[in-house]
Amino acid sequence: MTAQSCPRQHCATTMDSAALEPSLYTVKAVFILDNDGNRLLSKYYDPELYPSMKEQKNFEKNVFNKTHKADNEIAFLEGMTIVYKSSIDLFFYVVGSAQENELMLMAVLNCLFESLSQMLRKNVEKRTLLDNMDGVFLVVDEIIDGGVILESDPQQVIEKVNYRADDSPLSEQSVAQVLQSAKEQIKWSILK
Repeated sequence: MTAQSCPRQHCATTMDSAALEPSLYTVKAVFILDNDGNRLLSKYYDPELYPSMKEQKNFEKNVFNKTHKADNEIAFLEGMTIVYKSSIDLFFYVVGSAQENELMLMAVLNCLFESLSQMLRKNVEKRTLLDNMDGVFLVVDEIIDGGVILESDPQQVIEKVNYRADDSPLSEQSVAQVLQSAKEQIKWSILK
């Protein structure tokens, strides 16, 4: 039987091969939930995948219910490949299509977690994350842009975001340095 004599079979084969073609758009979504399954951060990169907030939150709830007590690192749900990691009171998720390479998604997840760990001085928990949310969004944006993986090296991400593990821009030392600099500028302007 040829493709011409069975157009339905040919059409299905064409669609299957199109779905398996490589794409730069590896990541469909990234989200961080607390230990109750509440959203702290989410970014969806495929506008056709859960287009409404209600659909997104429902998906996140289903993912959380399936993964929060599991010891695995990979889950398959609703035709999606999901890699995840937990830390204290947070759950980190990276979502890709069903045929996506789990190792690629895991590289993104590990980069996200390690970058945040460095930025937050190894204090990766809900309160610290919420206090540094602007930096968290910058980290995510440095790793993924529109679903395309840009970086998988945490050191590079931290350098690009301009956070250093020993001197966060929001640290007390930085505030003290800014105040000292302001005092010196005032002193010099008075002396002139």
